[in-house]
Formats: sequence, structure tokens, C-alpha cells
Amino acid sequence: MMGQYERAYKTHIHVRYRRGMSEMDLVTTKRQAVALTGPCTRIPVERAAVVRQILDQVGDKWTLMVIATLRGGVMRYTDLLRAIPGISERMLSRTLAQLHRDGLVTRTAYAEVPPRVEYAMAPLGGSLHDIVVSLIDWAITHHDEITEHRARFDTDSTR
Repeated sequence: MMGQYERAYKTHIHVRYRRGMSEMDLVTTKRQAVALTGPCTRIPVERAAVVRQILDQVGDKWTLMVIATLRGGVMRYTDLLRAIPGISERMLSRTLAQLHRDGLVTRTAYAEVPPRVEYAMAPLGGSLHDIVVSLIDWAITHHDEITEHRARFDTDSTR
């Protein structure tokens, strides 16, 4: 038995049960019918998975720090490790490998003893730099305000 609101909602978005349609299909159809606005609607369905992966990688805190740091020019691995506070060797290696794979960073290895590897910003990564620096500047500017909100929230939610 459906309530009046459920029926009105289903009629409004023109969702009907069809033969072979599961409850999950119905939920998916509802979401597609309701999600009509916003920047995500511009993403073609066949590209959505890769776009989410790119945003996940670019939105990672270590990726942001590496991109911001590499804008200064060519850097060696140990220089990057020193310049990015709190990053471990493992995370720096993984982040650099992923950025190199995506074409955001170039990697040049020299056949010397000891081996020397240099990293630099690729043109594709350079196009991200201004966005990354703006985001980092925003975080620095609003650090105190966000810290106060967190403290207030934590204090209020313990009661």
C-alpha cells in the first residue's frame, strides 16, 4: 500500500513499475530523474568513472602539496621530501608515480652512481597550479575560523 506522498512523488517523476524492474532499478531511475542540475550533469555517463578517479587523485592532500611545491622548478626526490611537511617516503613515491602516470609531472632519471632522479611540472600539471595554490591559500586564510567551528561543534556534540 502506497501513501499519498509516495504515489505523488512517483507520478511526478513518471516512474512506473515495469515487468522485470527490480526495486534497485526503481531507485536508480528516481535518482536519474531528480538529478537535473549542477556541474555533475555535464559529465557523460561513459566518462564518469574516470572523471571521479581524476578528481579523487587531484583532490588528494599530497597531490595538492606536490603540485604546489613543484611549481618552483625541477626538484630531486629528497628536496621534495624536505619541502613537503609530514609526507612519508612511501606516500611521496606513490603520489609522484601517479602524477607521472597521469601526465601531470615529468620524471627524468640519470644513469649515474648514485642514481639521480628529477621531477618537474608538466604543462598539464602546470594548468592545475593556480587552482591548487588558490585552494591552499583559502585553507590558510580560513584556518582559524574553521578550527573555531570544529571546537564549537565538538563541544556542543558531547552534551
